[in-house]
Amino acid sequence: MLTGADFDVESIVRMPDGTYWMGDEFGPWLLHFSAKGRLLEAPIALDGVKAPENPYLDGAQPNIASSKGFEGLVRSVDGRRLYPLLEGTVTGDTPGDLRFSEFDLRKRAYTGKRFVYRLESTANAIGDAIAVDRHRFLVIERDGGQGDTARLKRIYLADTRDRDGDGLMDKTLVADLLDIANPKGLGGFGKTFRFPFQTIEDVNLVDDRTLAVLNDNNFPFSSGRTAGRADDNEFITIRLSAPLHADRRALR
Repeated sequence: MLTGADFDVESIVRMPDGTYWMGDEFGPWLLHFSAKGRLLEAPIALDGVKAPENPYLDGAQPNIASSKGFEGLVRSVDGRRLYPLLEGTVTGDTPGDLRFSEFDLRKRAYTGKRFVYRLESTANAIGDAIAVDRHRFLVIERDGGQGDTARLKRIYLADTRDRDGDGLMDKTLVADLLDIANPKGLGGFGKTFRFPFQTIEDVNLVDDRTLAVLNDNNFPFSSGRTAGRADDNEFITIRLSAPLHADRRALR
């Protein structure tokens, strides 16, 4: 039996055949499970990256910090590839740069193609990532603050085509989660709504102009909504000012 002492699963995608791929932080590894939770094949490592919890260090030094493995795992819109996104920087890479690797599901191997997502601050982390089309991905980026100490909780549209040629995924701000227009005062909040949680960890496409965003309340430790009181697991929907022009397969 596998337990939380073996893997630290932080991301999950469901496949058309009903199986699940999960991203782990202890390897970091990709894990393939049946619909009933049976591990279907050996954990798949990311070449050149090992976390402190990895049992195969063999005396070597880990090159990524604890709990900084695969925080995001994206299924491509055509269902042929996975894109795991590390939460932390690999030793030797530019601080704040995160590896976004391509994995071929048919060959069960990494393709060698890798992109770089650069955080706005080295103190930030990513919370989730999903595909919009072949080249564009929505990424949650957040600081470690909550409540009044929260300074950056954002969703970016990250493009692998790197149109400015700087070697990084191009980033466009889609939603500032600390400054959401709320003209109708929904939820009893004012004209500006804040989503000031420490670990905002899920984003989904409802339609081409609507996002669903969810937080992980770390129960009972997070208190971003009301100081001194454990957070609920809140989720919100956000209507964007312009359509994403997403691939229709991303909206299924």
